[in-house]
Order: sequence, then C-alpha cells, then structure tokens
Amino acid sequence: QVRLVESGGGLVQAGGSLRLSCVVSGISFSIRTMSWYRQAPGKERELVATISPYGRSIDYADSVKGRFTVSRDDPRNTLYLQMNTLKDEDTAVYYCNRRPPTNWGQGTQVTVSS
Repeated sequence: QVRLVESGGGLVQAGGSLRLSCVVSGISFSIRTMSWYRQAPGKERELVATISPYGRSIDYADSVKGRFTVSRDDPRNTLYLQMNTLKDEDTAVYYCNRRPPTNWGQGTQVTVSS
C-alpha cells in the first residue's frame, strides 16, 4: 500500500511563502507521475500541480501558475511544492498522490491570512 506523508503547512500572511514536502513509500516513486491536490472547506478536492517522471513534464492549475513550483527528489522519494505569493484562496488542506490517485495521506493544512 502506498504511504504518503505530507508536511510543511502552517499559517502564513498573504504574500508569504511555504514549502510543502511529501515523503512517499510503497511504490516505485521515480517512475510515477505525482501530483499535489488541495481541498478547501466546503469544496471538492482539486488538482494543483503534476510532475512526470524525471520532471520531463510539469503542469499547474491556472490559479497557481507563476506562483507555485512542483519538484521531486527521487533518491529521497520526496515530492515538493514551493508556494510563493500566497493568497487567501490558497487556504486548504494539501495532499500529494500518484496519478491516478490511490489511498490518501493525512494532508497538511495551509492557512493564509490577509
């Protein structure tokens, strides 16, 4: 079974930055397309960013383009999300997962205050 452990969330002022991490085990991480998702209160979970094996292809939701950067460290089985210029609407629980998604981790809460 895939194990996903997200961390790095917190409370930040609008305009600030956070870096999320996700340690993955139970799969061959380096050959998997991985994604970050988020779920805001009262809303459905949405796809935020996707990175293919070796970083050959990277995609972002329009709402985060130019502000968020997804990356991966294959020897450490770790996925990252650098989030800059944070906005109130970025407040959500952030999750990582493979594509297509499997079981979910606990996520990490990001709260942006204005």
